[in-house]
Amino acid sequence: MKTLFVSDLDGTLLGADRKVSCESVRMLNEAISEGAMFSVATARTPATVGPLLSNVDCTLPLIVMTGAAIWNRQNNRYEHAFFHRESTAKRLIELYRKHNLSTFIYILGEDNVIHIYHIGDMSQLEKAFMNERLHTSYKKFHIPEDGESELPETFDRVLLFYSMRPTDEVKRVYDEIKSADDLRAVFYHDMYGEEIALMEVFGPEASKANAVKILAEMVNADRIVAYGDNVNDLPILEVADEAVAVENAVEAVKGISDRVIGSNTEDSVAKDIKRQILTN
Repeated sequence: MKTLFVSDLDGTLLGADRKVSCESVRMLNEAISEGAMFSVATARTPATVGPLLSNVDCTLPLIVMTGAAIWNRQNNRYEHAFFHRESTAKRLIELYRKHNLSTFIYILGEDNVIHIYHIGDMSQLEKAFMNERLHTSYKKFHIPEDGESELPETFDRVLLFYSMRPTDEVKRVYDEIKSADDLRAVFYHDMYGEEIALMEVFGPEASKANAVKILAEMVNADRIVAYGDNVNDLPILEVADEAVAVENAVEAVKGISDRVIGSNTEDSVAKDIKRQILTN
């Protein structure tokens, strides 16, 4: 059987320093040289995924932006993308404006570059977020100092709306759209604490699960082994033939997993893949 190994990055494959350790690189490359089909499924964009995996001999397309797209780093092109319907994107823009909630809008251009726009005033947090991501060829920001972009004429290639604002402001919009069947909204807290909420709004078919199934078909895999640590990894673990949690995973992930391996700081994913390849 041809097995596709798919791993989350942060908290799973990456160590405490948010990098792929030299030991993990060595073991992954040994497994790949022996025939392992390895890819990742991450919330990150190619701008950071490419450099993080620069020393890993992975030739398979990579699942990025929480499954909104499948990116081939070999030719730097998007193999597949799940877009918002244009009518939905326009409705969302009106809704964000109605509630005075600022947001970034990610659009995949015909030039194979992600173009990022913004509506609403820019907070200091949003400015810092943008400034950390300016110097890359994978993205192009179209955001003036005041944060109010001149938007494109069409919205048929919108991948993502991304907001990072005070929790009550974001929750107000989330509650209005969370049950809509023409989009998929994700509301959560992260490194910024409970006061700042993050919301990602994708097209209805955009998910890690759908992207993993498409990738498996692309590479003619008969079996999927998935690795994760957090709730956003549940979709790939649920569709995998074998779900594997790292020791530092949240209980919800451990609860649905077939196995629990060592932590992300112990090169556990690479060790597990190498063990499976060498013993089969």
